[in-house]
Amino acid sequence: MTPEHQSVISGIGQSDIGRRLFRDPLDLTLDACVAAIEDAGLTTADIDGISTYPGPLSEPPGFTGGGVVDVQDALRLDLNWWSGGLERPGQLGTVVDACMAVAFGLARHVLCFRSVWEGSAQGGGGRAAVMPGGGGRGGYRASGFQEWTMPYGVPSAAPWIALMAQRHFHEYGTRPDQLGQIAVNARRNAALNPKGIYTDPMTIDDYLASRVISSPLRLFDCDIPCDGATAVIVSHVDTVPDLRKPPVRVEAVGTALHGRPSWDQFDDLTTMACRDAAAQLWGRTDLTPADVDVAEMYDGFSFIALTWLEAMGFCGVGEAGPFLEGGTNIAIDGGVLPLNTNGGQLSSGRLHGYGFIHEACTQLWGEGGARQVAGDPEVAVACSGGGPLAGALLLTR
Repeated sequence: MTPEHQSVISGIGQSDIGRRLFRDPLDLTLDACVAAIEDAGLTTADIDGISTYPGPLSEPPGFTGGGVVDVQDALRLDLNWWSGGLERPGQLGTVVDACMAVAFGLARHVLCFRSVWEGSAQGGGGRAAVMPGGGGRGGYRASGFQEWTMPYGVPSAAPWIALMAQRHFHEYGTRPDQLGQIAVNARRNAALNPKGIYTDPMTIDDYLASRVISSPLRLFDCDIPCDGATAVIVSHVDTVPDLRKPPVRVEAVGTALHGRPSWDQFDDLTTMACRDAAAQLWGRTDLTPADVDVAEMYDGFSFIALTWLEAMGFCGVGEAGPFLEGGTNIAIDGGVLPLNTNGGQLSSGRLHGYGFIHEACTQLWGEGGARQVAGDPEVAVACSGGGPLAGALLLTR
């Protein structure tokens, strides 16, 4: 029995989600937290831990809607353990932290949350850059590897991930029409999601006609800044009799990083840290990729989801292009691996990783409504991160 087997996900919650809600970000955060606590059948008196990413930050605008101190004070929580900080193995590393805290007796019920208000922070105009130094904002002094990228006008993850996608295209012959199926699939699924943001039908021709942002990535390969918050409760397995409904079991986690901790100097740009996290996850379980019924995989850019498909072994290395071609393999209706069933970040908003674990649990609990995968799915994977950041959880009903 691994430490994560001591933990379960007992409840999930989500605030309103929208392109620009112009609501106080802490209000959104608390909406999600209270909903998750109630979903688990708990009260605020039961919560004795908090785990969040990244904590309070002023840059980039809207990147966080509240930290540990904000939520603890607002909900009057008595905490035995808490964690909040920027450096994590992907955004879902916060949930892994909570699993470890529960396993080793530091807390019984940990509230994990992530909130953003990037849509409203950009104002009422078009999309602005979300990274420091972007969008014409002055007063930013580059440090670290950005000292080498900023002089070339490369401040954000879009050209960094494009570099990796370009390499995959070169190495394996991957084509734009294959990559584009991730975006088309996301749009189709978002139309079935009451909280979907972009729901108008989109064809592969629409995708190919969209403007190039950083070759080979197009407009529809990029996720949508939005406002919203998501929360999950990680509880100790011994508390199951006290919960409102049968919880979701944490079967295995992956957080490894063996390559260089760099966006542009990783030893294999086509794999990123997804490769290491996925290998660790499968080494901690007797289940295999063939057992997975639903995949919720980070699509801050569509190429990251493609990378996760290969890293997790749902297709061979370099074979994601043919696997995606035509879109049938990843469709909710009859696909061998329904992908990003809520519309992902490409069409349902950049909830920064947490939307994926929320959707994985929704599917395992059979609460997906019109987007529910048929056949009572029993195993799901939730993956987050890109570049040198990656974290994954294997969940079972």
